[in-house]
Amino acid sequence: MATATVRPATDDDVDSIVAIQDRTWRTAYAGLLPEAAFDGLTSEAARSHWRDAVHAGDDFHLLVAVEGAETVGFCAAARYSGGDGRSIAEISALLVEPRWGRRGHGGRLLAAAATALRESGSQTGRAWLPETDTASRGFYARAGWAPDGAARTLDTGSGGTLREVRVGGTLDLRLVG
Repeated sequence: MATATVRPATDDDVDSIVAIQDRTWRTAYAGLLPEAAFDGLTSEAARSHWRDAVHAGDDFHLLVAVEGAETVGFCAAARYSGGDGRSIAEISALLVEPRWGRRGHGGRLLAAAATALRESGSQTGRAWLPETDTASRGFYARAGWAPDGAARTLDTGSGGTLREVRVGGTLDLRLVG
């Protein structure tokens, strides 16, 4: 097997990040989101968003998983202050292209993000997942993260909605299985 690593994203990774998000969402969220929700994933606005994310600063981390010469996944994570002054660490995206799944890339991305967030001063993290996304819920459960009871409903356009649940746990990860 080729060498697998995780590193901070650079401007050169933006096209790969856009492509991974497009392919992964179209695979994982087909039927959950209307087709129109996928339309902007490869737009110049999306590329601009990810270019900005590469340079977002110390409290935002955009990481890529690489196997050999291929960029195969990415994770966006941030630390910010909550209304009560507590530090909140959130994984806003963690995607591995489906053909590269089940090779440990997601776990390496989550562990690297957790390390960066811990170094920023956070002890716990959270992520929002589609309620019906059992694969992602299982992934986070193996990392020791569990639903905390919070849920939200997002407008997906064209009259559709998507219910998400929040999972959370320690940033001192022990990935198993």
